[in-house]
Amino acid sequence: MRDLSILDSLKQEVFQANLDLVKHGLVIFTWGNVSAIDRKSGIVAIKPSGVSYDHMKADDMVLLDLEGNIVEGKLKPSSDTPTHLALYRAFPEIGGIVHTHSTYATAWAQAGLDIPNIGTTHADYFHDAIPCTADMTEAEVKGEYELETGNVIIKRFDGLNPVHTPGVLVKNHGPFSWGKDAHDAVHNAVVMEQVAKMAYIAYGVNPDLTMNPLLIEKHFNRKHGPGAYYGQ
Repeated sequence: MRDLSILDSLKQEVFQANLDLVKHGLVIFTWGNVSAIDRKSGIVAIKPSGVSYDHMKADDMVLLDLEGNIVEGKLKPSSDTPTHLALYRAFPEIGGIVHTHSTYATAWAQAGLDIPNIGTTHADYFHDAIPCTADMTEAEVKGEYELETGNVIIKRFDGLNPVHTPGVLVKNHGPFSWGKDAHDAVHNAVVMEQVAKMAYIAYGVNPDLTMNPLLIEKHFNRKHGPGAYYGQ
């Protein structure tokens, strides 16, 4: 038997996180979505497809299992749902996913470039460069496109830790980020957009800039390492 109170809480969490994308200026119109998963039940809540943020309600969130079967909901889930589900299946440590078309992160994706780790703001959240995926093949684009988008992300993370680098750029498309829950994923999406903007400006000021690798390790580990001491 499913715990309805947990699923209602999951829908509320995802609803609020989607509104937070608007609050932080990461989406316009309906260009974005947030999902979260209850790992105990394997149920995912995600924003419905193409619904205005102005009129959306918590009860509009669609509940699915990890195979994409609708458990509850009257509306169609986001068209990006297969991407989210693929990431939940591949990265069991994550609990929430965000996709946006935020300006600077999307610009790096359209340029087909990783966002390099060149500052302590980046290093506080992402240990490595935020990676950009490879070109999608004709078969991937013409096939199960959204599922294959998830698969190219998973392939790009071969050898990378998705917890230490909680985000990716899909080439020619845009950013995805994730975290321990929906709100953490939104937080990482906001940071990704900001570091993308700062990197763009920094390279404009000094194309030959360098980064001290010791600072990367120091800033990442003081928040995320075994001896982390940042915060209360």
